[in-house]
Order: sequence, then structure tokens, then C-alpha cells
Amino acid sequence: MSRPKAESVTHIDDDRFRVTEWRFATGAETGRHIHGHDYVIVPLTDGKLGLEGPDGAQSQAALTQGVPYSRRTGVAHNVVNAGDAPLAFLEVEVVDSDLSARRLAVLDRFLAAWNARDVDALMDCMAEDCAFHGSAGPDAEGRRHLGRTAVRAAYAALIDAFPQAAWTRGSHIVTGDTGLSSWRFVGTTTAGQQVEVDGCDIFAFSGDLISLKDSYRKARG
Repeated sequence: MSRPKAESVTHIDDDRFRVTEWRFATGAETGRHIHGHDYVIVPLTDGKLGLEGPDGAQSQAALTQGVPYSRRTGVAHNVVNAGDAPLAFLEVEVVDSDLSARRLAVLDRFLAAWNARDVDALMDCMAEDCAFHGSAGPDAEGRRHLGRTAVRAAYAALIDAFPQAAWTRGSHIVTGDTGLSSWRFVGTTTAGQQVEVDGCDIFAFSGDLISLKDSYRKARG
């Protein structure tokens, strides 16, 4: 005997979260599925869920209105209303974990491009509408380079100013639309001056790509 299908309404679906309201008549099911993201369930009613695993294992879970619980990516099951009354819950999926992973990969490529002295590869990591704020300059933000042409020229000038250069000890984090990279720069200028200094970049993202590189570094003296 086939079961009725649970009804779903998506309230939010953006690059950070997907929020879906699920409503189950008595005996209704979602159908078998695998969760592709970490998620939180927020019960809108009391109720009883029947959970059917891919190996046929069955279990039950009680829902208490307003009491949430979380699960990790990869959960596979069919969810059934095993109670004797309709039930409902919100499913909040954290979809920006995928976006954050892609942005971290961009920061890895960006650092590698600096060490490879590859301006084309650097610009491949930048958004169409991008900017670079240097660690020093006439403005409160440092020297501002706005637009792809200006950013490309500034990156090329930095590489040319240090015939020998390495960005070492690179470490990245991404939260939301903001990224942070820390590093130690070791280089030699065209005049033969050796430089070794710690610094960091704060990044803003547009989609997967960098829209702003905002640089900071220690001043030795």
C-alpha cells in the first residue's frame, strides 16, 4: 500500500541556507533521500517520526515543538509520520559549506599563484569587479587599486619589485562572504634589500571569486 507524500514549501534558498517547511498528514512520507548538507530540524508540532534506513533498519524519533536537533551530511533515510496526527517541521540546510570550500580552494590557488609569479593565475581568482587595497598608501585604506586593469598592474608591479619572493606559512579561513589569509613574506628587492615580515589579507568574495584583497603587514623597525 503506497503512502501519501509529505508536502514541502521552500521559504529561503540562497548561497548560505535552504529553509524548507515539511508538512505530513498521518502516514505521509518524504521518500528515500540522502542529505547533501549539514542540517537542523526545528519541529513546528509535537509528533513521532518513523525513520527507514537504506539497509531496511527502522527506528522512531519523537518531535517536541520548538526543540531543534542537528544532523550531518550523508544521512540517508525515508521519513514517515508514524504518529496519529499531522505533524510539521522546518529543515534548515547549511549550503554555504560548499561555497566556503570553493572559496578556500580559490585562496589556495591565489597563494600558489603569488609563489609562481603568475599574474594571469592571480587574476583568474579575482571577480570581474575587483579591487586591491595595499598595505601602505595615501588613503586610510592604503593605496586603492580599483578595477581589473588597475589590480592587474598593481600585482605585476609587486612581483617585479621582488625578483626573489615567497609567501610562506600560508593559512586560510572563510566565514560567510569574508576570507582571511595569514602568511610570512620572504623576499629580496631589486636593490638587494632582504625583507622578512608577517602579514595577512582580508578578502571579500563575489560568488566563488575575490572581489577585494585588503592587505596588512607588520612594520619592522
